[in-house]
Amino acid sequence: MLLGACLASVPVRPTAQAAGLPAEQEAALLQQLAVADRQWQPRAETLPSGAVRYHYRRRVNEPKLSVAELRALIANPPSFGAERLAIGELLTVLTKAGVRLELGQPRKAGAAGEWDPAARTLRIQPRVVTKGSVEFARVLNHEAIHVAQSCSNRGLRSSPRPLGLPTALPTALKGVLNESVYSKATERERQLEREAYANQTRLSLGAQLVRSHC
Repeated sequence: MLLGACLASVPVRPTAQAAGLPAEQEAALLQQLAVADRQWQPRAETLPSGAVRYHYRRRVNEPKLSVAELRALIANPPSFGAERLAIGELLTVLTKAGVRLELGQPRKAGAAGEWDPAARTLRIQPRVVTKGSVEFARVLNHEAIHVAQSCSNRGLRSSPRPLGLPTALPTALKGVLNESVYSKATERERQLEREAYANQTRLSLGAQLVRSHC
């Protein structure tokens, strides 16, 4: 399960730093994601006995793969192209909206990412990068939804308000709002999080919402 992604609760004085990520930092991010994605590619090891051992990583709540499925993945490894395209689009749209992006520790302990409207800053924990494009795209999309929630309420630096999105959580995330990072969250904050978690895998949605509301 993802570490909690949330809203910053401590106001921070806005700075004059430019929106987005510096070009060299964005290029480094994409390269790091490409390297991290290799961990999700299964491989086969031929043992001295001639038997074959398969090595692969499963994401939380994903079913085990059969030998046939593993062989198919080895023959046609995932490219994560859709996730990388979504990340690129989100970075572009957020930058145009005036959002600052920081790859650094969120102020909220235990959060994978956070949107801080007072500082117009979106922070993502560096550990998310090491999990690869799928996890990073979901966290970035989650926080982009929070950005749109702010923009719909008078502007980028406003407190977020619900957008009226579907809030039914997928099975893998049913207990996410019971995690410690949300122990002091108000019901309104929980509603905002339900919207973001319920829709974070719709990777084109965050960019659409930011374009529409910001």
